[in-house]
Amino acid sequence: MIGDPLALRIHTPVGRATPEQVAAVADAPTSFLADAQQGWNCMDAAIRPLDPDMRFVGVAVTAAGGPRDNLAAIAALDLVAPGDVLVLATGCDRSGAVIGDHYAAVAKQKGVVGIVTDGMVRDAAGIRAKGPPVFSCGLRPNSGYRNGPGELNGTVSVGEVAVHPGDIVVADEDGVVVVPHVHAERVIAALAEVQAKEDVLEGKIARGELTTLWDRARYLERGVEEL
Repeated sequence: MIGDPLALRIHTPVGRATPEQVAAVADAPTSFLADAQQGWNCMDAAIRPLDPDMRFVGVAVTAAGGPRDNLAAIAALDLVAPGDVLVLATGCDRSGAVIGDHYAAVAKQKGVVGIVTDGMVRDAAGIRAKGPPVFSCGLRPNSGYRNGPGELNGTVSVGEVAVHPGDIVVADEDGVVVVPHVHAERVIAALAEVQAKEDVLEGKIARGELTTLWDRARYLERGVEEL
């Protein structure tokens, strides 16, 4: 027999994106960051903002708990610093809200710039009024319990994306994208290339120089059947 589980397991993060790296992606749309990563590290479309105008960029602090349990999420508030993003993994639980407006208000007071969860939240009006931007899978009025077991600052899976503490998390109306801190410099370099290509394309459209968005000759060589 293994006995009763630990209430919490708390990891010491081994790396963190720098303020300069966060600033380098701060103004980028999530679509550009997705292209800069070949489409990887985009969270599932079920994770949506409470308000379409919500946007944030920050560094991940992670928490993971079981169904209807928010002990790890509550304890994570003790670990955050200004500019952090709380990433709360619930295993896609829909049985109750992992956070509400009081939680969001305290998080904002501590400098948290955003909250992402694959679970439910509640007190939507209060969160919008008192808290940072929140992205979740929906709303449910009943809350969870503080029992554990839970894990803090470990690697979590949220929206089918692995998130490590210290990763950069960017969210806007299109969704949530993660930039792993170990690959941040490579992604930033690729982002500059994406931005340059987008600028060229937008210029051609503005000048009326673009009449098609596909290379017809390329596909004719492969075969195009017209019926």
